[in-house]
Amino acid sequence: MRRAESQGARGQHTRAQHSRTQRTRVGSGLPRERLLAHGPEALSDAELVALLLRTGGRASGVVALAEALLATHGGIHGLARAGARELAGVRGIGPAKSASVCASLELARRLAARRLEAGAPIRGPEDVHRHFHARLRHARSERFVVVLLDGRHRVVGEELISQGTLTASLVHPREVFRAALRESAAAIVLVHNHPSGDPAPSAEDRAVTGRLARAGELLGVRVLDHVVVAERGFYSFREAGDLEERPREP
Repeated sequence: MRRAESQGARGQHTRAQHSRTQRTRVGSGLPRERLLAHGPEALSDAELVALLLRTGGRASGVVALAEALLATHGGIHGLARAGARELAGVRGIGPAKSASVCASLELARRLAARRLEAGAPIRGPEDVHRHFHARLRHARSERFVVVLLDGRHRVVGEELISQGTLTASLVHPREVFRAALRESAAAIVLVHNHPSGDPAPSAEDRAVTGRLARAGELLGVRVLDHVVVAERGFYSFREAGDLEERPREP
């Protein structure tokens, strides 16, 4: 009787051990082998995320865990918008796994962004969009950035002015032009994002732009453009005729 119980216990232990081994092999080994054999483009979104997670949960394999993570956040675009704490809220995703996913997504954003190097010329809103689209398209709150330019419209630097809903109280001329005057910038480009995905400017956007353009005229720092960046494209105040050039006083 004891021998049978012992054999049964050993059998259960062996089956549990086999289950864990199988879960690891199917969950992490197969996507890795497919990537090495066929390249990363051959893998599904869930398989790529599974490679970041590396191991599954107690009740599921790593691919199933990756699928649950993607489903919870509405796919890879939703995953890109989620913070580390939100990712860790999914069962089976702890701090280490959430940090790994967040770090990988940030690297992807930095790689996709075309950096505005100091001295690079700004020829139009397309240059601004190429730089900021990857950085801001998945941001969950509005961010207002000022690009500082010299007299030949070459980049001097950039400054984050505010984060949150764009209002006149958050984007005050004092904060916007402080950096421009400190760096002796001759012109600036205003940039902010719309988390809704629609780049069309709001009434508040137009009011803030007009206020800053008038302040720039008084300070001798031209507001060259205001570019609204969103998932579905961008809006240029200059191209739309909303920032008309005013005649200079003799």
